[in-house]
Amino acid sequence: MQRQVGAVIIGDELLSGKRRDKHFPHLIEALDKRGLELAWCQFIGDDAGIITRTLHHTLRSGAIVFCFGGIGATPDDRTRQCAAEAAGTTLFPHPDAIKEVEAQYGERAYPYRIRMAHLPQGSQIIPNPLNRVPGFSLHSHHFLPGFPEMAWPMTEWVLETYYSDLRDLAPKAEQIIRVIGVGESDLLPLMEQIVSRYSHLRFSCLPHLGKHQPILELGLRGNHSEVMLAMNELKEGLAQLNIRWHSK
Repeated sequence: MQRQVGAVIIGDELLSGKRRDKHFPHLIEALDKRGLELAWCQFIGDDAGIITRTLHHTLRSGAIVFCFGGIGATPDDRTRQCAAEAAGTTLFPHPDAIKEVEAQYGERAYPYRIRMAHLPQGSQIIPNPLNRVPGFSLHSHHFLPGFPEMAWPMTEWVLETYYSDLRDLAPKAEQIIRVIGVGESDLLPLMEQIVSRYSHLRFSCLPHLGKHQPILELGLRGNHSEVMLAMNELKEGLAQLNIRWHSK
């Protein structure tokens, strides 16, 4: 089974609209450069229970997960603690993280900044090129700051360090046609037939409200030869139903 890549983006300020998220589009772009794509993304607030429950599930999913936000030292930064609880472990003063924080702040690292070097047992640090306060990797989860200036180069470092050989897993071929004048329900039997016969392909149906009649955008993604076969079958099925279509 192909390994999935997911994202968890944390912060009350995003859900309240005080700040706009930038991580989601950037991560899509970073993965696309490697022929990868996101399978899912979750936006959650700073509530410790929600963070812990989310990570409890994702840590057991086998997915590669990029988590943004909440790894600082203020009371609303709960990701480190929640990750430890979700993984069934505790925080400890990580020696590599301590070296980085001390190198950045010296005596000013104590007594508070050094808290950011307390990471879940089993973690490996992710170097921070901006201020040396590291993120951390725990299993296949990679915990990064909320600041894009820090998080984005750290994301690149993770991809190059741990997943340099993980490339070109996204579907390599895509064909899209537009069907005019019918609703989704009118094509359900044909769509179900295509999905059943070509289960390895990704099928999409996107409705549009045209000026005078409905438009359905039907797409198939995956292996090139299978996409060709499935699309030809889809077009033949539409022809039998006397339904018009055109290429996008």
